[in-house]
Amino acid sequence: MRKHLALALALAVVSLFVTGALAASSLSFNGAGNGAGAGPATARGVGATVADFTLSDAGGQQHALSALKGAKGTVLVFLSIQCPVVKAYDERIEQLAKAYKAKGINFIGLNANSTETADEIKSHASTHYTFPVLIDRDNKIADQLGAERTPEIFFLDASNKIVYHGRIDNNRDKAMVSKSELSDAIEAVLAGKPVAVTETASVGCTIKKKKSY
Repeated sequence: MRKHLALALALAVVSLFVTGALAASSLSFNGAGNGAGAGPATARGVGATVADFTLSDAGGQQHALSALKGAKGTVLVFLSIQCPVVKAYDERIEQLAKAYKAKGINFIGLNANSTETADEIKSHASTHYTFPVLIDRDNKIADQLGAERTPEIFFLDASNKIVYHGRIDNNRDKAMVSKSELSDAIEAVLAGKPVAVTETASVGCTIKKKKSY
């Protein structure tokens, strides 16, 4: 009798352990365990949802993602005023922003470089872009998204889910471009189709983040 009772208790403990392990595995697989969709503090990678955030532009005016986002999607692009790779892409970025704004896709520039002043950012933005450029002074959004380079793209669908992350296209020399992954991703979303290439390696200058001590 005691042996049967002990065996039953042992089986119950094992069952609880296995159930808990499977539940934890399921959470991790579905993204809850790695922060996907849990808000900006843990929003990383394709499939994660970016929660609303507020940053100031170079003039000190605050803007929320919810106010600037496009009806059909939003392109977050990390920028720099000094990076030669960004300079090579300035015209292309602006052309894409203008072309897709009419289709419900808004561009938002983010500058997380601690080495660039608000006046410099304002001057560069007014010269090259018609879309807003916000200052991520403490690189909070850059860290939350995992951004490391400029230019680096995070394309969000209408629900703020990251559907594409990476480069704009495959060559800083416009004449040599043979793949345009950002445009392809936007066109797929506008057509209601899944994005074929969801992630590419970002190529550019490292973001000069503010050091924490």
